[in-house]
Amino acid sequence: MRAAALLGGPSSLLRRASSGCWCRRFWAASGEAAAASASPGSGARSPFDRQLKRKQKNWAALQPEPAKYDYLREEVGGRVADRVYDIARTFPLALDVGCGSGYIAQYLNKEAVEKLFQVDMAENALKNTMETEIPTVSVVADEEFLPFKEDTFDLVVSSLSLHWVNDLPKAFREIHQVLKPDGVFIGAMFGGETLYELRCSLQLAELEREGGFSPHISPFTDVTDVGHLLGRAGFNTLTVDTDEIQVNYPGMFEVMEDLQGMGESNCSWNRKPILHRETMLAAAAIYQEMYGSNDGSVPATFQIYYMIGWKFQESQARPAQRGSATVSLGDLAKINAFISGEKK
Repeated sequence: MRAAALLGGPSSLLRRASSGCWCRRFWAASGEAAAASASPGSGARSPFDRQLKRKQKNWAALQPEPAKYDYLREEVGGRVADRVYDIARTFPLALDVGCGSGYIAQYLNKEAVEKLFQVDMAENALKNTMETEIPTVSVVADEEFLPFKEDTFDLVVSSLSLHWVNDLPKAFREIHQVLKPDGVFIGAMFGGETLYELRCSLQLAELEREGGFSPHISPFTDVTDVGHLLGRAGFNTLTVDTDEIQVNYPGMFEVMEDLQGMGESNCSWNRKPILHRETMLAAAAIYQEMYGSNDGSVPATFQIYYMIGWKFQESQARPAQRGSATVSLGDLAKINAFISGEKK
């Protein structure tokens, strides 16, 4: 079901904007407000140009073979879905924030999720959503301004989208707000070591050829901050773990081509508009020299943070109070000795 159908459909799940309009108008108003506040002069508070990111994602979705560049998102989407299956329950209503073409939904079934709302800021991505056995509703909305009522969803998932939001604490609060009590958020986002090979190569080439360097890879959140931000947003029973996926490419230019095809080009306000040809060639040579493999390929590392957080409910299990244990860990040695004696 597309966003246009949603306007005449389950509108009770959507909260009204001040203008009294539903999701489509709410998204447009929010986007304009964000663009107005996120000017180049306010880059400290709004590091990313969200309107440019929307254009990049829409452009990528319109390419002749967009699925050619989906390998990373599909891999991470599958790993997020695995974490959904690890929870032994069925979720009646779920939300996918920054769904893209439905990289998580394709791995889910009705035994895990009965109905799924898919939200993305790029309308062209929603037109290319993959088939799934779950009934879905597509909504064009910004991840920073979720147009849903409080306590709506039993599950919220997100994969490789939140690293582009300007206000990550606010995005986590929005997700926490739309979750029902005892609802769970399962997400994945790029970590700080992502594309370190490309970052270092570009910086060294610019230093050599131009006497200084500008940021060409967007900033990423540190893993130590993710759990803290989730806790501040109200989540409890937190789990945060990291993983790395390394992809081999023929060269640096193929890395950059695939990033563009993924819609992952830099959209920072302080990005450098152009890179000189000599600098690019030098960066490619440095990349090959520093990180190249024996077969001539070069690696690109993607660090992924996986996070799970629950919305509080009284019935949830809680850790016992400190000092309430009745058995000492030191007694384990006695148990091992007793078992060894029995075997003799």
